[in-house]
Amino acid sequence: MMNTGKMRSVRSMIAASCVGLGLLAPMATQAETLADALVGAYNNSGLLDQNRAVLRAADEDVAIAKSALKPVLQWTGNLTQSYNRSVSGGTSTIPAGFRSSTDSLTTSVNLVASLLVYDFGSSRYSIEAAKETVLATRETLVSAEQQILLRAVDAYMTVIQTQQLVSLAENNVRVLTQELRAARDRFEVGEVTRTDVSLAEAELAAARSNLAGAQGDFISAKAYYKVAVGREPGRLSPPPSLPKLSNSIATAKALAVRQHPDILTVQHQVAAADLLVRSNETALKPNVSVQGSYGLTETFDSQASTRSGSIGFQIGQTIYQGGALSAGVRKSQAQRDAQRGNLHVVVKDVERAVSDAYAGLASARAQIEASQRQVRAAQIAFDGIREEASLGARTTLDVLDAEQSLLDARSARVSAQSQLYVAAYSVLSATGQLTAQDLKLPVQIYDPSAYYNMVKDGPTKYSKEGKQLDRVLKALQKD
Repeated sequence: MMNTGKMRSVRSMIAASCVGLGLLAPMATQAETLADALVGAYNNSGLLDQNRAVLRAADEDVAIAKSALKPVLQWTGNLTQSYNRSVSGGTSTIPAGFRSSTDSLTTSVNLVASLLVYDFGSSRYSIEAAKETVLATRETLVSAEQQILLRAVDAYMTVIQTQQLVSLAENNVRVLTQELRAARDRFEVGEVTRTDVSLAEAELAAARSNLAGAQGDFISAKAYYKVAVGREPGRLSPPPSLPKLSNSIATAKALAVRQHPDILTVQHQVAAADLLVRSNETALKPNVSVQGSYGLTETFDSQASTRSGSIGFQIGQTIYQGGALSAGVRKSQAQRDAQRGNLHVVVKDVERAVSDAYAGLASARAQIEASQRQVRAAQIAFDGIREEASLGARTTLDVLDAEQSLLDARSARVSAQSQLYVAAYSVLSATGQLTAQDLKLPVQIYDPSAYYNMVKDGPTKYSKEGKQLDRVLKALQKD
């Protein structure tokens, strides 16, 4: 019985191979296709929902950064009850021991507005850094999309392959049952010994055990499919032909370096880190703001009231804050250097992934050719040995060994075909082409800029745009 974990890793990206395998019966016209599975994975993925929510949070960071350059309006209210009790020590007009009391209830309302006028570009750098972070998060979403679609292909082909292995195991049980029956008949007429019958019985028991294991793998594959695609597998049709791939590894590497989402993510992170360095450096300089206020004070037990207002410019600079500002600059510089180093690492990893995928593709093609020759030879050998055994020229053990060799050859062919498609779709993933848009899936492609355009200017909750945004967020909520 094939190891399930190894079997899955081998089938990771298979999308079309079993057409030439000839081991599956023709599917009905309504059979589920690979495209159906990919659509299901795209529409039902919790990982995609998670990363889309992370992207929306990054979009909001742009609005938050922009708010530093917008007016800040605040109000405060105050209600004060005052009590005053006094006893006179005596004067020319007030006798000693005279007691007096005054009570007052005062209320005040103040409105304060402020606006940052100039900060040497610190806020602008922060806004641009937030935008770069949004772009990086969008590429992270694309990377997650590739993972989801890759897993869907893996799940689809896992079901097909395990189903084929069950079919092979069932056929093996039928053949060995016939061999056991033939061995017993020959034993009855004295053509073979009891040992031959026992050998046939042992091989049949092993075949039944292998069948049970294959059936268990098939059940596991269907559960895996449900997790990856979002529903139970129905009747799966053979996958389509292999995707078109470049024959040049160098060309594929160049394409991957230009468009792979992992590389683009880090490039935007490097840009964001560099902008944050500039923002922290300019934060050491003065900033200029304009401030205005208006206040109203009313005393309830008198006619007294006060109205006041002011407007003015303020310039200020932090001279010393325990070294925090300088440490912040050095920290941002270190983070920028770390991102630059990470970019080199990711580029090398992507290039190596492309090389590995093409190496796997070439290896799988060679294995398919070899396994097909192995199946043909094993079939001829099995037919010949079984015929010779019927004439007494071969033993039961020879027949059983030939049957096992044929089963192994057929299983190897299934695995080799699976490996071919694993490698083919690995190339698409390694070059950044395994997306719903590249595969032309019939789905509503998620637009990452739609939410950004709604929130980038920070609409208030009670504005027309804010109310529209609330409806969008409510629609995005899932139970």
